[in-house]
Amino acid sequence: MAAGCRLPQYSTPRGGIMDQSVSYSRIENEILPKFRKQISEAESAEDLKNFFSYSIQELFRQIFAETIAVGIEDVKLMPENQPPFEISQQIQAEEAFASVWNNSDLPNIMTRLSETATHRYLHLAKNLKKTEAKIRM
Repeated sequence: MAAGCRLPQYSTPRGGIMDQSVSYSRIENEILPKFRKQISEAESAEDLKNFFSYSIQELFRQIFAETIAVGIEDVKLMPENQPPFEISQQIQAEEAFASVWNNSDLPNIMTRLSETATHRYLHLAKNLKKTEAKIRM
C-alpha cells in the first residue's frame, strides 16, 4: 500500500455487526504457531519484518490458491502506521483480493498478526536502546 493509500473498509449493516461471509481463521490458526515462534526468535527489526512478510505470503498463498503472486515487498510490517501493515498497490488492484478483503475476516487477521509483530518490534527497539546505552558507558 503506497503512502496515503487506504485499504478498502468494511461497511457495516444497520445493526452494527459486520457481515463477514467467509472466515479464514482456520488458515490463521495453521500459520500462527510458526509465526509466533519466528517472531519471538527475531533478533532485529529486519528479521521481524521479514518473518511477518513470509507469514503473510503463506496466508495469501493458501487463501488465493496461488492466483495472486505475493512477493516479500508486497506486504510490509509498518509499526509506525495504523494499521501497522502495508499492502502493495499491485495486490490491492487484483479483483480477487478486493473481493476477499471486503467479504471476509482477512482484514481482522492481518491486523492481529501485524499487531503481534508490532508488539515484538517495540520490545526489540526498547532493548536495542538499552544495549546501545550500555555499550556507550
